[in-house]
Amino acid sequence: MQEKILVVNSGSSSIKFALFDARAPDSALLQGAITGLGGVTAFDAHDEHGRPLAGQLPSATVNHDSALAWLMAWLQSVVNVAVTAAGHRVVHGGDRFGEPVLLTAAVYAALEALTPLAPLHQPHNLAAVRALTALLPELPQVACFDTSFHRTQDARAQHFALPRALTNAGIKRYGFHGLSYEHIAGVLPQFLNAKADGRVIVAHLGNGASLCAMRGRKSVATTMGFTALDGLMMGTRCGAIDPGVLLYLMREKAMTADDMEDLLYRHCGLQGVSGLSSDMRQLLVSDAPEANEAVDLFCYRAAREIASLAAALGGLDALIFTAGIGEHAPEVRARICGQLDWLGVTLDEASNRSGNTMICGTDSRVSVCVIPTNEEVVIARHTARVAQQVRP
Repeated sequence: MQEKILVVNSGSSSIKFALFDARAPDSALLQGAITGLGGVTAFDAHDEHGRPLAGQLPSATVNHDSALAWLMAWLQSVVNVAVTAAGHRVVHGGDRFGEPVLLTAAVYAALEALTPLAPLHQPHNLAAVRALTALLPELPQVACFDTSFHRTQDARAQHFALPRALTNAGIKRYGFHGLSYEHIAGVLPQFLNAKADGRVIVAHLGNGASLCAMRGRKSVATTMGFTALDGLMMGTRCGAIDPGVLLYLMREKAMTADDMEDLLYRHCGLQGVSGLSSDMRQLLVSDAPEANEAVDLFCYRAAREIASLAAALGGLDALIFTAGIGEHAPEVRARICGQLDWLGVTLDEASNRSGNTMICGTDSRVSVCVIPTNEEVVIARHTARVAQQVRP
C-alpha cells in the first residue's frame, strides 16, 4: 500500500487539508477545505492539476469530529487512498517543543496546557488531533509548531524586561508563523544565491501578520512575541500596544480580561481602524477615507518594524514578501517599500504589478522578492520523517 500523509490545519470553523505521498512529500496530491463548521458547511477540493474533486458533506457535519470522520471516508472511497500518518499545524509549542513531535497522550496534555498563550488557535488545532485519535487511535500523528523556527534566537531577542522569575516561568517572546518562515528559508537560495545566507527580512503579511529577521537562514528576531497579538497591525488584531492602554481599559472602562481578549483579537487592526472590513482586498478598492487610513497605518507599521529588524541585523540584504497580502497586494508592497528608500530599497513598479518574483529596481541595494509560502509541504516533510522513525 502506498503511504500517504494527511496534513491538517484546523481552525475554529474550518479544516484545511492536503494529501502527500510519504515517499516524496514535495507537492500536494490534492488540497481542500471544509468550511462553515457550526453553521452552513461547505466542501471544496482539487487535485494536483487544479481539477475539482466532488464531495457532498452530510447535513450532520457540524464539528471537527464529524468533519474528519467524513473526510477520512471520502479519501478512502472517492480518492481511493488510505492515510498512514497525519501532520498537524499547532500554533504554540512553548519552550518544551523545539522540533516536530509524535503526538502521545502526554504530549497532547502538554500542548493543551499552552492554550492560554494562543486561545484563538491552540484549542482548534488540538480539536483535530483529538478527533483523529478517536477515529483512528493507531494512526501516527505529528505536531508541527509555529514557534519552533524561532528557537534559534539568542536570549536577548526572546526576553522581556520583566523580573527574572517571570522570565524563568516562561513569559518570553516565542514568535509565530514559523512553518511559513521555515519554508521561505529553505527556498531562498533559489532566488537570492549567496544573499540567501545574508541579512534577510521576511514579511509574512496576511490576516495574521509578522516579520522575521534571518541571518544564515535562521531566525534572529521576530515581531510576534508571547502571543500572536504582538507586533504588526493585522486583520482584526492591533499588534503592539502600550500596556498602559490595557490598564486604562480595566480601570476606566471596567473591561474584564475576557472583554479585552475579544477586543484585541477580534475587533482591532484593519477591521477596527476602517470600521468596514478586515479584508485588505476590500479596503484597497474602497473610496472611504477610513479604508485608506487603515491601509496606510498597516503599511506604516510594517515599514517601521522592518527598520527595527534591520537594526537587529546590522543592515539589510533582502526583503521577502509572502502570505496572502504579501503575495497578492502590489499596492501594499509599494507603500511599504516607499518608506524604506533610506535603507536602499527601490521597487520596479512594472515588476511589482506584473507578478514577477524579483520586484526591486536595478539600482536597489536591497533585493526585494515575492515568494509564495507553503506551510503544508513543511508539515508533510516533518511528518514523513517523524512517522518513519516510529515504524517497526
